[in-house]
Amino acid sequence: MEWSDRIGRRIRLRDLHIVMAVAEAGSMAKAAQRLAISHPVVSKTISDLEQTIKVKLFDRTAQGVELTDYGQALLKCGVNVFEEMRQGLKQIEFLTDPTSGELAIGCPEIMNASIIPAISERLLQQYPRVQLRVVHADMGLAQYGPLRERKVELLIGRLQEPFIEEDLIFQPLTEEPFVTVAGANSQWTRRRRIDLADLIEESWVLPPHDSTPGSLISGFFAASGLRPPRPAVATLSVQLTTTLIATGRFVGILPNSVARFGSRRTGLKILPVKMPATRYAIAILTLKNRTPNPLARLFIEHAKEIAKSLTT
Repeated sequence: MEWSDRIGRRIRLRDLHIVMAVAEAGSMAKAAQRLAISHPVVSKTISDLEQTIKVKLFDRTAQGVELTDYGQALLKCGVNVFEEMRQGLKQIEFLTDPTSGELAIGCPEIMNASIIPAISERLLQQYPRVQLRVVHADMGLAQYGPLRERKVELLIGRLQEPFIEEDLIFQPLTEEPFVTVAGANSQWTRRRRIDLADLIEESWVLPPHDSTPGSLISGFFAASGLRPPRPAVATLSVQLTTTLIATGRFVGILPNSVARFGSRRTGLKILPVKMPATRYAIAILTLKNRTPNPLARLFIEHAKEIAKSLTT
């Protein structure tokens, strides 16, 4: 297939746009209505494309049309082309006015309770007209869909290594331990040395034992020769966990970043408890074949600076 004959001269962005509209509508008539053009124009565009690339893009059915495998391949190409153009226009917009624009990121709730506020504050202080749109994505459950579907520019969260998703780029920010925490007014904050065994009879707020973080925390007690305590409150909610611990009547185990950044907002105190050396990476994921927009690169730079503060 010659580039100049089949693509450079004959396939236009408008043609790809029409293919995408027909695929979404499931009907050439409906696509024509949505695009505000005539049905014959849509039909001829699809027919000309099929003749140009010499494959059938749509199967005609009684209900409308359905993409063939060839059509699916062209649709994917069209989505990528328009996405790259959107990124290019964003970059042009950024170059003309680097203080504005929108950035969509995905992360689990626990990131919103740890480093996302710190990154956001740092970024928005420098670029106050930027708008951040934060989408929920539980990376611990491999919810990478928003990134692969190009609904967000990047994902940020805690991940185990090695990371094996071939279409995604793994950028580690830092590796963090888990720490034991209490409220700032807890009696335990006055102690200089505490063992997990000393706290075993306390009222704990922990993830359920049968959850992923719960089984990990249960392993900390097992490594210390202890049976995991029955939590007074079993929850996966970070907000509920930190709120209860801040009262001073509960203790818990949290990632270091949640405890460090949460201490300023909720009154948590890291206790001097020696924990088993288990670390998880906080990492950023981006699409391998997608050009990051300028705001995404800025976000990553600020995220790296915030991550450095966790090791100091």
